[in-house]
Amino acid sequence: MPMNLVHRLLCRSALWERASTERIVPWALDGIDLGDATVEIGPGYGANIRALCGRTAELSGVEIDPALAARLRARHADSMRVVEGDGAAMPLPDNRFSAVVSFTMLHHVPTPAQQDSLFAEAFRVLRPGGVFAGSDGLDSPGFRLLHLGDTCVPVPPTTLPDRLKRAGFTDVRVESGRGSFRFHARRG
Repeated sequence: MPMNLVHRLLCRSALWERASTERIVPWALDGIDLGDATVEIGPGYGANIRALCGRTAELSGVEIDPALAARLRARHADSMRVVEGDGAAMPLPDNRFSAVVSFTMLHHVPTPAQQDSLFAEAFRVLRPGGVFAGSDGLDSPGFRLLHLGDTCVPVPPTTLPDRLKRAGFTDVRVESGRGSFRFHARRG
């Protein structure tokens, strides 16, 4: 999923990692227990790894971009098991994880149908009682400007609860904040 140069520079910056560590991940996961085994879909440049390591005993990541997967392995092999693959067709076993998370990446999934496949895959790899949680950006002119030349298919937060329920999730909650929304749902 291509990103323009400005977007790539931002996503790999120390500024973005600090924002993720101090603001994005804590807000998205407020009150959420990730349990012992978490997989992040789309870890990209790894901005969330430090924030997630303190919340789970075992961290894995599924990254579709081969270059980013290799970069993650080279820089974070001691913190995260990296699997190269598509979040909409994860090469992971059923019922393996206590939590699945994704942060600011759902809009990079090229179609709503593929986003729904990603939700179904998150459900499949979760153990019963596991949580799917994360955040993404709200559609706006500024959001679209940052994504010029990128794959950008924003997820309308008003449609997300029904989409997650169709994937099998229960206890679905979606809340909008300043420029973004957070969500969490459980596998019953």
